[in-house]
Amino acid sequence: MTAPAESYCVFAIKYAHHDRLSSANFIGGDSHDVPMPLAYFVWAVVGESRTFIVDTGFDQEGAAKRGRVITNPIEKGLKAIGVDTGTVQDVILTHMHYDHAGNRELFPNARYHLQDREMAYCTGRCMCHPTLNHPFEAADVSSMVHRVFDGRVQFHDGDSHIAPGLSVHLVGGHTNGLQVVRVHTQQGWLLLASDASHLYANIEQHRPFPVVYNVGDMLEAYARLYSLADAPQLVIPGHDPDVLKRFPAGCREHEDWIVRLDGGMR
Repeated sequence: MTAPAESYCVFAIKYAHHDRLSSANFIGGDSHDVPMPLAYFVWAVVGESRTFIVDTGFDQEGAAKRGRVITNPIEKGLKAIGVDTGTVQDVILTHMHYDHAGNRELFPNARYHLQDREMAYCTGRCMCHPTLNHPFEAADVSSMVHRVFDGRVQFHDGDSHIAPGLSVHLVGGHTNGLQVVRVHTQQGWLLLASDASHLYANIEQHRPFPVVYNVGDMLEAYARLYSLADAPQLVIPGHDPDVLKRFPAGCREHEDWIVRLDGGMR
């Protein structure tokens, strides 16, 4: 099989934190009920000719509303790795939850990549149910509608090739239209799983996260995530603080909150 034309550098940037117990991270709780916090990340996929931002996080207003703590603004992290938010041309949204689709004004010149099913989900009848709509922000959804009419959204129907060495794959589960991002790197194929697996424990122990649209799809996705990556360690969960311990610093002065995922593990 011929290797893709381009390999990318991939950065995980932690922008926020939430203290919680392990019982909140698994359907059915956890008998140990120990501290198991969530880290909030965005990811930068940097190539020779194009840079892709994966997810856009939330801002200070969103943090206050949801009881989260912003540890470093996203724009600060991107600037540290040489990315100017004003010049970003492509943003991939794995899904439309508040912690992945906020910061509505941060990328004014970007085209947004989104699954058809996710847009239908967050604007359709499922949003009549508080159990399903509570992780969404109406303002984020309406902003995406405006981008559609402005010609700034590229929809994808299932698995889709975006650029040489970069593709998105519909897995659902956590939301109806959740997509994951497959990236070719010098270490091989890497998979940004986002909320297909919040934590390493979800996928490694087959214990689904309790915020879910379809439990069956979430469980079925675990095997597919591994099949899309060249090694298990190249499947990157969406909210696990251990990502910062397993991978080397992305830049020297911000080693505790920016790591590089494509250069091997620590």
